[in-house]
Amino acid sequence: MAFNKNIHHRKSIRLRGYDYSQPGAYFITICTHQRQPMFGDIVDGNMMLNAAGNMVDAVWRELPNHYPCVALGEHIVMPNHFHGVVEIVGAPLVGALNLETSVGRQKAV
Repeated sequence: MAFNKNIHHRKSIRLRGYDYSQPGAYFITICTHQRQPMFGDIVDGNMMLNAAGNMVDAVWRELPNHYPCVALGEHIVMPNHFHGVVEIVGAPLVGALNLETSVGRQKAV
């Protein structure tokens, strides 16, 4: 479904002008399509991950091995979404900064 401002009333909570590629800690939430419970079930108050939930957990834990400037905080996999704290701790991510500048230079040349 295409975005329709009369139906979709989402407002961005991002700070205008803030560079989210700079070092800092960021809380993220990722939801499944149509909030379908794809990662497991809650049984007796405990989250029981299925294969997909275990994959999400494993991929999250592997992020620092692929991105050395990333440190992980707490995280939790829920039946239809994921919460985590990711921290950018060092040099900027490759290509994340000055994208407009480099694109502008290419156009000008």
